[in-house]
Amino acid sequence: MKRRALLAAPLLATPALAQSRAIRILVPFPPGGAADITARLLAEQMAPMLGQPVVIENRPGAGGNIAAEATARAAPDGLTLFLGGATIFCANRYLYRGAMPFDSMRDFAHISRVSVGTTLLVTRADRPWQNFSQMAQAAREAPRTISAGNSGWGTISNLSIAKMGRAAGFEVNQIPYRGLAPSLNDLIAGTLDLIFDGIPAIIPHVREGRLRALGVGSAQRVTYVPGLESVPGMAELIPGTDMDMEFWYCLSAPAATPGEMIARLHQAIVAAASSPAYAERLRPLGFNAVTDASPAALTEFIRVQDAVWKGLVEVSGVRLD
Repeated sequence: MKRRALLAAPLLATPALAQSRAIRILVPFPPGGAADITARLLAEQMAPMLGQPVVIENRPGAGGNIAAEATARAAPDGLTLFLGGATIFCANRYLYRGAMPFDSMRDFAHISRVSVGTTLLVTRADRPWQNFSQMAQAAREAPRTISAGNSGWGTISNLSIAKMGRAAGFEVNQIPYRGLAPSLNDLIAGTLDLIFDGIPAIIPHVREGRLRALGVGSAQRVTYVPGLESVPGMAELIPGTDMDMEFWYCLSAPAATPGEMIARLHQAIVAAASSPAYAERLRPLGFNAVTDASPAALTEFIRVQDAVWKGLVEVSGVRLD
């Protein structure tokens, strides 16, 4: 408690933000998915540190571009933040090409990453495939007869499915949804065969026996998540490939936000994402807390990640412009 007080004191002592007004975090996907859960856990920690409300505003659509564009055009007053990530800041420029409504570097002041996680491949518990190998063999024998829901073209789930199919030599019928929640509902209802998406919203159904986990998207197992200790990673399931679907979320502000506000927000975000309460609630959901030493460090990280996600888009063959 004393450590939190020491962290919070300089934030509250700096009148850089209008503390009577709420900070909005725009989330580019519907409630219930990995991004939404991450943002809400983070907001709980940030609010007392900043001494003002932090509210979540879900604005799904266009692979995250709607919420990103709204942030880029918002007043640079430190009151609008965006929970962006790998697909939006790195992959979308290759998916949407000439239709991109913002520039990931020019239009944002990137502040810090807040979490890193991977994807989980699941099927209904009543489907005949007891493991990944059986599902893959069925998909090879009858191409595109197995259906897989994704959270929208160009999202982490879409790219995970495409990369998996290419690496393992089969093709499924991908069906796009507006976020994870509706695809998860259809999987549980029996109108889909697979989803390969963020862990947080899926794992409760695996633990309760409604869904069967076939694999995690990272190269290695995620043994720190209760219920997934024995689920193999891609290095075991598809040996010899470079498949490692690790993704991250970060907080960013409009580009013209003053430097002193960005510094104050960086201090609060890092303190919140470093708190034991935040990390302890993330890990069972399949995420690890992560932060960047400075806004400049995150900006350079995004530049480096660009090539990684360009390659994933090329493998998927998806174009959205």
